[in-house]
Amino acid sequence: MAGARLAAELHARAGDRKVTVLGAEQHRAYNRIMLSALLAGKIDEPDVELAEVAGQGVDVRTGLAVTAIDRAAREVRTADGDRHGYDHLVLATGSRAVVPPLPGLDPLPDRVVPFRTLDDCRRILAAARGARRALVLGGGLLGLEAARGLAARGLDVTVVHPTGWLMERQLDPTAGAVLAGTLAGLGVRTALAVPATGVAADADGVRLDLADGRSLHADLLVLSCGVRPDTALAAAAGLAVDRGVLVDDRLRSSDRHISAIGDCAQHAGALTGLVAPAWAQARVVAEVLGGEDPLARYRPRPVVTRLKAAGIDLAAMGDTADGTPPAGTAPDDGGPVEELTFADPTRGTYARLRIRDGRLTGAILLGDNPAVGTVVQLFDRGDPVPADRRALLLGRAFGATPATPAASPALMPDAATVCQCNDVHKGALVACWRAGARTVEELSAATRAATGCGGCRDAVAGIADWLAEADPVAVTR
Repeated sequence: MAGARLAAELHARAGDRKVTVLGAEQHRAYNRIMLSALLAGKIDEPDVELAEVAGQGVDVRTGLAVTAIDRAAREVRTADGDRHGYDHLVLATGSRAVVPPLPGLDPLPDRVVPFRTLDDCRRILAAARGARRALVLGGGLLGLEAARGLAARGLDVTVVHPTGWLMERQLDPTAGAVLAGTLAGLGVRTALAVPATGVAADADGVRLDLADGRSLHADLLVLSCGVRPDTALAAAAGLAVDRGVLVDDRLRSSDRHISAIGDCAQHAGALTGLVAPAWAQARVVAEVLGGEDPLARYRPRPVVTRLKAAGIDLAAMGDTADGTPPAGTAPDDGGPVEELTFADPTRGTYARLRIRDGRLTGAILLGDNPAVGTVVQLFDRGDPVPADRRALLLGRAFGATPATPAASPALMPDAATVCQCNDVHKGALVACWRAGARTVEELSAATRAATGCGGCRDAVAGIADWLAEADPVAVTR
């Protein structure tokens, strides 16, 4: 995804240049984030394809793995024996699914599939046909999306997770417990705080052995045990590598003729793993290489994690996991911390806000909460929170303030971010509407809104519907 976005960014800029894209996968660029929806049967394969640039100046070659980088000659070697010269090389090699070192997983049996690529998704769907039971090893974001997708196809699904609660990187134990209850109501069971110890698979099924002595049986085992940046090429070429390829603010590696973006890049000690940072990095590299802004710098923005699974509304952001400073204390980098929580496990609702110096530094919102859009905006923009904290916590209406949640798109400020992945504001959508974009698809094509995780599609549709009633301007095409 990062490589395709960079090619598009370069193609859109003036200048005479040749862009060559080399990809090991047989497919052209596709949206990995939408694979869980494909797994659930809500979309088809054409719906995950990304619009790519083509034509003069852009050469896209799929199914062609790069095997080595010759930095001295400024060439890359490919699996077919060819050499491709470069003035500047950008690594967008992404990450690979982690296969845990469990007995029975080397080599991977047919009934055991990691969940990372489109080919993985195809294998899972093939194995799910005629299956009744499925196991998912890993209770992180991707694992839960896979579990919900399989459950939507009618399979009996159990998620096995070694930690005591789900999504421990984004959630606290209470939120994890409420989420587990919500999943149970959707047909997904959980086995928590129990590591797997081994796997056995044959033509009749798969068995997952657990540390507590239990063995779980199923027709299919999906592995979702995290990902690891694919840095093999960079390391073999002698580039500076830690967990990812080390890059500076301009995304340059230790070789000034080589950059890295997306999952494989490590900037300021951090990996990304999300689409919004990858596309922001692609934009910065395009500005530098295209000459538009040779001094452009990548500045990470606050990350909002959304669980994209039918029947589950979850947003998590900032310092919410255990180990953060307790409420009421004065951490080294700020003033006292306010913390507000509300839980209604019966209704699958949980909310937690962390506020420092009058600004939101973290939040978890699980279940139906009308204030989720306002909370995301406050966190993303660093605006002061309203005096009535309970309104954000419980989603009740409160008095007129800069953070008042918009009951309709008409009340949203033009600067409000609608699409987090592509940093698209309401004002941009309105401008494109007035320029002739009338449908969600046309607005998406013009602004890229809803082309990332897809979580903002309903918001874009709501703005389009509102504009159709409030601003029915006739446009001559």
